[in-house]
Amino acid sequence: MDRFQIYLIKPTRYDDDGYPLQWWRSIIPSNSLACLTGIVEDALTRGALGDADADVHVIDEIHSHVAPARIVRAIRRKGGRGFIGLVGVQTNQFPRAMDLAREFRAAGLPVCIGGFHVSGCLAMLKSMPPELDEALALGVSLFAGEAEDGRIDEVLSDAFAGKLKPVYDHLADTPALGGAPIPLMPEGQVAKNINRYGSFDLGRGCPFECSFCTIINVQGRRSRFRTADDLEAIVRANAAIGVSRFFLTDDNFARNRNWEPLLDRLIALRAEGLEVRMAIQVDVLAHRIKRFIDKCVAAGADQIFIGLENINADNLEAANKRQNRVEEYRAMFLAWKRHAVVIHCGYIVGFPNDTYASILHDIEVLKEELAVDTIYLNYLTPLPGSEDHRRLHEAGTWMDPDLTKYDLSHRVTHHARMSGAEWERAYRDAHRSFYSWPHMERIIKRMAALGSNKKLTTVNRLLAYREAVRLEGVAKLESGYIRVKRRRQRKRGMPRENALAFYARYWGHLAYGLGGSAITYARLRLILCRVLSDPHRHEYRDAAITPDRETDRLFLEATRKSDHADQRRRHRESAAAA
Repeated sequence: MDRFQIYLIKPTRYDDDGYPLQWWRSIIPSNSLACLTGIVEDALTRGALGDADADVHVIDEIHSHVAPARIVRAIRRKGGRGFIGLVGVQTNQFPRAMDLAREFRAAGLPVCIGGFHVSGCLAMLKSMPPELDEALALGVSLFAGEAEDGRIDEVLSDAFAGKLKPVYDHLADTPALGGAPIPLMPEGQVAKNINRYGSFDLGRGCPFECSFCTIINVQGRRSRFRTADDLEAIVRANAAIGVSRFFLTDDNFARNRNWEPLLDRLIALRAEGLEVRMAIQVDVLAHRIKRFIDKCVAAGADQIFIGLENINADNLEAANKRQNRVEEYRAMFLAWKRHAVVIHCGYIVGFPNDTYASILHDIEVLKEELAVDTIYLNYLTPLPGSEDHRRLHEAGTWMDPDLTKYDLSHRVTHHARMSGAEWERAYRDAHRSFYSWPHMERIIKRMAALGSNKKLTTVNRLLAYREAVRLEGVAKLESGYIRVKRRRQRKRGMPRENALAFYARYWGHLAYGLGGSAITYARLRLILCRVLSDPHRHEYRDAAITPDRETDRLFLEATRKSDHADQRRRHRESAAAA
C-alpha cells in the first residue's frame, strides 16, 4: 500500500459570489492538464522515481469536485506520501489555486503551482508580486515555463524526497516539441466534456507583438512544432478511448510551417476511417496560403476561431496587431464560407480609440458586412505576462487587485475615453446587439443560403454564446451544462451562507437558466425550420455574402454539392429506417 500518489489538478476560478465555477458537463478540455498527464506518465515510465510505485490522478475542477480533505485521506491510506500539482493556473484561477494549496500544505503535502500566471509574472515583472510571495511563504513551489524535455523529473524526484525547491524557472529555454510526450486525458475526465471533446497542441510560440498577449512572453517568439507522427499517435490514442472531436489549441495553426504534412496525415487517417473533427484557431491572413483552407476542411476542421479582435485599424495599430488587415476581412470570411464551417471570432472592446458610440457602430458594421457566425466578446484586459500589464504595473496605474476578475469578461482597469460604467454598458449592449433575434435570424439565413450542412451546429453555438453571458454571466468557452455549486466551498474570507437561502437561490437560478436556454433554443429551432422551408432560401443575399462573380460561382457550386450530399444522406436514412 506504500505508493506515491500524484494528483494533477486544474483549478477553476471563483464566480462573482465566491463559489468555484463548475458544471455537470463542461465545454473546453484543459490542454495544459492533458499535456502534463502525458509528461508525468512518460517520466514515471522512464524511471524518474526509480523503483518506487506511483499512481497518477487527474482532475479538472471545471467539472469535477476537488475535496482536499478527501484527497489527503486517500493519500494517507496509500502510505502518506504524495504530491499535488496545480496545473495550467491562469490569473483568474490563482486565488482558487491558493485556497486549495493552503489545505494541502496544512496537511504537510508538497504543492507546486504552474501555468500562465506564474510564468507571465516571472517573465515580465522585475520582482515577485504579492500573491507569489504569499505562495512561497506557505511553502508552495512555483514552476515557470514548459515541462517537456524531462524537466518534470526534477519536480517529481524532489517531491518524492520531500524537498521541493521554491522556484523551478525554465523560461529562458523553450523545449522542442517533436517527439515529446503526447497530451492525453484519462477517459473518465473526457467523459465529462460535452460531446467528449479532447484537445492537443501542434505548435507553440508566436512571432507577433500584440501588446495584450501573454503567449509571446511565456511560450516565446520561437515557433516549435510537433511532427506528423506525433499527431497520428495523438489521434490513435484518443480513438482508443472513443474520442474523435478535438480542440486544436494552437493560437494560430496557419503559422505552423508544417501545416501541410500535418493536414495530409489527418486526411489519410480520415480515409482510413478515423473520423476526426476539429475546432482550430487561425489568423486573418490564413486565406492567403494556397490550399490551406481546402486542406483544413478536408482534414476535419469545421469550426474556425479567428482572432479578429477589432475592425478599427487604428485600434489594431495601437495594440501592435499589425498583421490584421481590416481591408481583407470580408474576402477572408468569404474564402472560409466556401465550405461548411462555423466561424467564431474573438472581439475586444476597450481599445484606446473606443467610445461607447464607436463600439456599437463597429458591431453594426461587423453584423452587416462580415459573415461571422458568433463573436466571443472580451474586455481589453492587462493580463499578467503581457506588455500591457507590465507597462501599467511599472507606471503604478490602477488595476483591479481581485485576480479572479482577470477572465476577459470583467473590467479590471480604467479607460481614457469612457467611464467604468460606460465601458461595461458598451460590453453588455454590444453582446445584446450581436445576439439580437433579427441578427441571429440573419446568420441562419446566410448559413442556409450558402448551402451549409452546419444547421444544428450553428443553432447550438448561437445558443451557447448568447446565453452563457446573458444567463450565467460567463464567457461561452468557460461555460457548460447545469451549473454546480457547493455551499461548503467558498472563496477564502467570504462567509458560509445559510443553507435555506443558499439552496433557494441556487435552485431558483438553475431553473431560470435552464428555462431561459430552453426558450431560446426553441425559438432558434423555429427560425431554422422557417428558413429551411423557404424554397427561395438559396437566393438570399446580403452585404456579407455578396461576393464578386468568381467567388459567387464557387459559392453556387459548393451549395449544389451540399444540397446533393444532404439529399443522399436523407435517402440513406430513409432506406435505413425502411
